[in-house]
Amino acid sequence: MDLISPYFPQLTPEQTARFAQLEPLYRTWNAMINVISRQDIENLMERHVLHSLAIVKAISFKPFTSVLDLGTGGGFPGIPLAILYPEVKFTLVDGTGKKITVVKEVAAALGLQNVTALHARAEDLKTNAAFDFVLSRGVAPLDKLLGWSHRLLKKKQINAYPNGVIALKGGNLRGEINALPGNGPSYTEVFPISDFFKEEFFKEKYIVYMQG
Repeated sequence: MDLISPYFPQLTPEQTARFAQLEPLYRTWNAMINVISRQDIENLMERHVLHSLAIVKAISFKPFTSVLDLGTGGGFPGIPLAILYPEVKFTLVDGTGKKITVVKEVAAALGLQNVTALHARAEDLKTNAAFDFVLSRGVAPLDKLLGWSHRLLKKKQINAYPNGVIALKGGNLRGEINALPGNGPSYTEVFPISDFFKEEFFKEKYIVYMQG
């Protein structure tokens, strides 16, 4: 919590307790079902939890927002965001069953009532126009994410940013942005995470917003 609290001083005691449970929970489950690399599990709070929370430094969610975390892996960014936003509904999806098992168990252990976990691929999701935002962390190029997500986004908007895709990405993004339809840059906004967090890990890591 020494890493997270300075960036999020408004946390309630319940939220603080849930964040503190994340590392022991993931260490326990990772020993049984390997969903996080050995190097990353040693740096879980920085490379997974704080990285996930960077999203809210750029784009906030109003109560009753519906968010899809596509390719959630072990539950990132969905689980940390669900702790921070108890009045937002999060659906966490991954095509690997063992990863969704971990997500379900962690969410249950934390008592997160606003998390639904599904074993599915983006292409197989039956739900249309169900979400305000689609989140992704390093799952696919931006044009593919936008293509998968378009039908899943609601038309009605309740947040300051129009409904769309929010991706955590790293490295040089110019090629991916230029590959987007409709002269991509006019549909995107890029936020350097190093503007929010001082840790070396976040250099050349970005939040990319794409209007749906």
